[in-house]
Amino acid sequence: MIDSTGPVWNAIVGISRFAALAAMAELNCAEHLSSGPMSVSELAKACDAHEPSLTRVLRELETVGVVRTVVPGVYELTDEGQTLRDGVPGSLRSAVRVIAENGYWYAMGNLAQTVRDGRSAFTTRFGPLYGYFQEHPEAARLFNEYMAIRAAPLEAALATAYDFTGVRTLVDVAGGTGHLLAAVLDRHPGMRGVLFDIAHVVEDARESLRARGLGDRCEFESGDFFDSVPAGGDLYLLASVIHNWSDEAALRILTNVRKALAGHGRLLLLEMVLPDDAAPHIGKDLDMRMLAFTDGGRERTLSEHTRLLGEAGFTLSRVLPLPAGASLIEALPD
Repeated sequence: MIDSTGPVWNAIVGISRFAALAAMAELNCAEHLSSGPMSVSELAKACDAHEPSLTRVLRELETVGVVRTVVPGVYELTDEGQTLRDGVPGSLRSAVRVIAENGYWYAMGNLAQTVRDGRSAFTTRFGPLYGYFQEHPEAARLFNEYMAIRAAPLEAALATAYDFTGVRTLVDVAGGTGHLLAAVLDRHPGMRGVLFDIAHVVEDARESLRARGLGDRCEFESGDFFDSVPAGGDLYLLASVIHNWSDEAALRILTNVRKALAGHGRLLLLEMVLPDDAAPHIGKDLDMRMLAFTDGGRERTLSEHTRLLGEAGFTLSRVLPLPAGASLIEALPD
């Protein structure tokens, strides 16, 4: 007999619920419902959708809790449904849409092939993820929106959770557009920053930090962290960098940071730290994405982080929890 309450069955039916959420997000139903209840007929016209099909989707979405019936045939948005709007606190619309994107579904749908081969089925077909984004700009836009939403709570948390006393120069390695660096500099006016990334990203970062009034407190350097990173910083930040790479590649990056570090310097990794036991953790879910999309990228346990840092010439000194299951890992040079 099927256990309709068990975790396996929940996962099976969960894909149908997610598909309904993805349809709602793609059609922007939540935005149309934000001004008040609408009949299915009105909503279908607003979303340019097929009314009978939309009726069935809304029926499913009511079980998820994102809409509710006002009177038969008329629906309103719930508080949870508000998260499927753009530009609202806690918005998840871009997250839902990027997961529903064709490449994402291919990667996750072919996870068995990845496990069989030991190489990402996605990269075998499409090449590296960022190359895929260059060829699919809409997917890239959704991904960047999703990453910005994920990073927002981490910006404030990073600036307040860690004691930056004595840090004169913070080097943000692979710092992207510099949102995390800007959050720290805003809170610590005596600090200077160095943003290091590939050339076209650095130009975007320069404009972003200038717009925030921080351009004169930052230096911008481009290069390849597999070759070297800027030398002489007091603190080096690598945020969601190491998890993109195999142990061998990550060790090369960390070794280059160790070479560049000032004698009194420190290293900060912003990463997931998986429990070494069977306890649930969001990082274990994210690790399936790393497995599906990268050749070698992975979320790591505390013991794995400790070993990797030790091989690069660091000692892990402490781990500070951050929102959304992330952690700050502080390491000191041996």
